[in-house]
Amino acid sequence: MFQEAPLTIHGDYPSALKKLFRTKPVVVLGDLRRALGTASRTTIFRVLLAAGYRSSYSHAGRYYTLRDIPKFDSRGIWLYRGVGFSSRGTLRDTVIYLVEQSAEGQTHDELQELLQLRVHDTLRLLVQGKALRRQRFQDVYVYLSSKREVASAQWTKRQQLVAAAPSTAELESSRIIDVLVDVIGHPHDDAGAIARRLGASGHQVTNEQVEAIFTRYELKKTVRSRSRRLPR
Repeated sequence: MFQEAPLTIHGDYPSALKKLFRTKPVVVLGDLRRALGTASRTTIFRVLLAAGYRSSYSHAGRYYTLRDIPKFDSRGIWLYRGVGFSSRGTLRDTVIYLVEQSAEGQTHDELQELLQLRVHDTLRLLVQGKALRRQRFQDVYVYLSSKREVASAQWTKRQQLVAAAPSTAELESSRIIDVLVDVIGHPHDDAGAIARRLGASGHQVTNEQVEAIFTRYELKKTVRSRSRRLPR
């Protein structure tokens, strides 16, 4: 999470901290101990508080960076070598924000693609705590706002997106090529990830249409078998 800077630290600690982050934009506690020359967690976090820092939403918050280092994307996410930071702070708050701000809600796979980690447990706890709602849609759960009116609008939008998508029979050859090119570039992704990525670039295609292309061209049999799991 992001912490403000209410403390003033004297001595060599601030300069040592700046030197560390000039060479390593993301660090762990061991890096801080070596750079500051102290094993005291209290001292280390006093120095971090004075400088202003963020902890990662991934890896159980074990990674740290200074508050001005991250270059967040439009959703407030910054990924550095597989370590995720969020402008919202914690994983819990980030998931709530992403769902609340989505016009059509979010599935687990959509959130996983955004955050680059699985969030099953986080979603389960948020639903149990009534911070989010969920509703089954086709073969997955869609996570929706805790606010009834917003959730209703998200659900309607999700249904409209599927209704507006062309049928498999009407799929243009250029769209089939789009899918095949995406498979080459992302050979381990499932149909849902491919459909979302193409949709984000303006090429609307459904999971079912991608699956049909997989079948037609005998692609991704292993991935497709996993995509038939029970709703999450």
